[in-house]
Amino acid sequence: MSETEKITINLGVVDLGKIDLLVEQGFYTTRTDFIRAGIRSQLLSHHAEIQETVTRRAIVVGVLHYSASALEKIIARGEQVEIIAAGMLVLSDDISPALALAAIKSIQVFGVFKSSKEVKQALADRITD
Repeated sequence: MSETEKITINLGVVDLGKIDLLVEQGFYTTRTDFIRAGIRSQLLSHHAEIQETVTRRAIVVGVLHYSASALEKIIARGEQVEIIAAGMLVLSDDISPALALAAIKSIQVFGVFKSSKEVKQALADRITD
């Protein structure tokens, strides 16, 4: 499982030229290094807001993994889980669409959601973007 995800961004030619100038002058090793530094800086400047939201909304931060046995335990307690994750949610391949529907009330992922195509289709009306 990858700890990184590839994204695509569009930049104006002037901004791109400024980034290339900083790379050429040795401030950053690559364009990607510059962009990562900028993202980290913005995340750090918004740390308090992120933490408040995570706490208020009971969001799991990091990689959250559910297996069939974990979902079966939720069902055995007569419950359904409401999943809110920032990072990555993984529903393992041993989870059937029927099991997912029985155990999962809702899903909201800020980041990456990995599961079988069939499980995603079964849960489509329970997934919030």
